[in-house]
Amino acid sequence: MRRLLPLLLVPACLVVQAAEWKEDARLAKLFKQENVRGSFVVHDLANDSYTVHDRERAQTRYVPASTYKIPNSLIGLATGVVADVDQVLPYGGGPTRRPEWAQDMSLRDAIRVSNVPVYQGLARRIGMERMRAGLRQFEYGNMDPGSVVDTFWLDGPLKISAVEQTVFLDKLVRDALPVPKAAMAGVRAILRQEGHAGLYAKTGWGAPGGGPDIGWWVGWVEKEGKVYTFALNLDIPDDETGAKRVPLGKASLQALGLL
Repeated sequence: MRRLLPLLLVPACLVVQAAEWKEDARLAKLFKQENVRGSFVVHDLANDSYTVHDRERAQTRYVPASTYKIPNSLIGLATGVVADVDQVLPYGGGPTRRPEWAQDMSLRDAIRVSNVPVYQGLARRIGMERMRAGLRQFEYGNMDPGSVVDTFWLDGPLKISAVEQTVFLDKLVRDALPVPKAAMAGVRAILRQEGHAGLYAKTGWGAPGGGPDIGWWVGWVEKEGKVYTFALNLDIPDDETGAKRVPLGKASLQALGLL
C-alpha cells in the first residue's frame, strides 16, 4: 500500500504573514455592484504578494465543499486507491441530487460535474486514517475531518480560508505537495478550464447550517509566464447569488489584468 511522501513544510500562517498585502478598490467595486458579501484573494507567486478584497474574511475559515475534490483526488491517487484520473469509479447506485451524477465516472469527468457520490465513494475507499494523514501533510485548513469520512468537507468540521486555499494551490502548482508528481500533474490537468487558456479552477457550494450557504471558486491562472493562485468565497442566500461565483471570479481576474 502506497503512502503519502514525507515532506517538511513551512506552516501556512508563517508563509502568509511574511507576504505583502494590498486591498484593491477594483475588487471592492465589483462585489458592491453585485451586492455580494464575500472575499477574493490573488497570490502572485513570483513576488509573494497578495491582492485582496476583504482581508479579514479571506482569512476566515469555512467548509471547503466541493473544492475539497482537489485534495480528495490527490490523496486517492497518492495512496493507490485510484490508479489515474481516467479510471472509472462507481457512483453507488442510489438516488442522486442531480441526474448527471447517476453514473460511474472517472475523476476527470466527475470533477467537471462535481459528482458528489463518486467522490464520497472515493473518500470511503481512502479511509479515515489515510485521509487524516493527507490533511495533516497538506496542512489543509484546520486539518480536522472529524469522524465521518464521506461528509466532513460538506458539513464540517473541516474548514479552510480563502488565503489557505491559495497557499495549498501554490504547492500544487509548484509540485511541492508530499505526493507523487504524477498525481499532481493528473489533478492539474483535470482542473483546466475549457475556453480559457491558462485557467484552472474548481467551484464549491456548501450548506453547513447555522448561517447562509457558502460558495467558492478557487484555482490559478497562468499569465505571461507567471502564475497567480486565487480564491473567491461568498455567502449564498439564494440560487441567484450562487450563480454569480464564476462570473464574479472571472470579472475580478479581468479587473486585475489576469484574464
